Amino acid sequence: MKQAEFEALHTAQWERCDEILHHPMAEGDSLPGLYRTICAHLALAKQRRYSPELVARLNDLASRGYFALYGAGHREQRLWLRFFVLDFPRAIARNSRYVWAAALLFVVPGLLMGLATYGTDDVVYSFFEAGQVRQFETMYEPANDRIGRERSSEDDWVMFGIYIYNNIGIAFRTFATGLLFGVGSAFFLVYNGLAIGGVAGHLTRAGYAVTFYPFVIGHGALELTAIVLSGAAGLRLGAALLAPGQLSRLGALRLAAAECALIVYGAGAMLLFAAAIEAFWSSRSGLSPGVRIGAGAVLWLLVLFYLSSGRRRGP
Repeated sequence: MKQAEFEALHTAQWERCDEILHHPMAEGDSLPGLYRTICAHLALAKQRRYSPELVARLNDLASRGYFALYGAGHREQRLWLRFFVLDFPRAIARNSRYVWAAALLFVVPGLLMGLATYGTDDVVYSFFEAGQVRQFETMYEPANDRIGRERSSEDDWVMFGIYIYNNIGIAFRTFATGLLFGVGSAFFLVYNGLAIGGVAGHLTRAGYAVTFYPFVIGHGALELTAIVLSGAAGLRLGAALLAPGQLSRLGALRLAAAECALIVYGAGAMLLFAAAIEAFWSSRSGLSPGVRIGAGAVLWLLVLFYLSSGRRRGP
């Protein structure tokens, strides 16, 4: 794209950003979105070697936008609140096709594997080794004092850290491998769906449903959803590489990365809360299955309602 076309296409956004920076009280809530756009335009202008005057103009807007957003400590709290209330749900709404694709890649294999392992006991051994299957059964044995993943320590804070490490690792692999033209993200979504479905089907068949489902339903609302969202961000990266449009692959990837960052940050926060629930709530043996199921169902409804709120609040 020639510089003249680029300027004609985006000048209105630059002028709007400049106006808000001069008059912060005038619709200042739109500044975060404009700031991300200006940064993307600055990167493109440098990559395409547009005139120094245009690069300087965009750099000035980006610098002023940065200090307007992050220069004062009290603004940071507002930005965090805005992120969770508006930016994160809106990013999900804007990328809903990738979220739905990721959900299908995760849920459909999981359901099929769950039905297969529930129907035939031998199927689970095609995916897991016999030792792993016995470990799953031991974890959810109803006679245990604590249910769930084996604990090397009775300290819930230690387990909280372990859960964060494990969950973040899964989500990061699911997201980052989207750079392999989306194939890596699709693989990890399918793989994790098969693994979770296989465990669920086998334990249901073995008669451990009374311990397994009450344990996983609470933190699963956040943990499983975050894995899907990480996969959606990875698919978004892959799509930018496969179909960059009029941009170069690097330019398209930069634009996609800014959008994916919103989703990944939000998914990371969800995994943090999921680890807290698993460490301090799900593992408690004194809670009745009815209480766990009820609380987990409410949490699932809240998560789905929250993530769908972006459609009601505009782009």
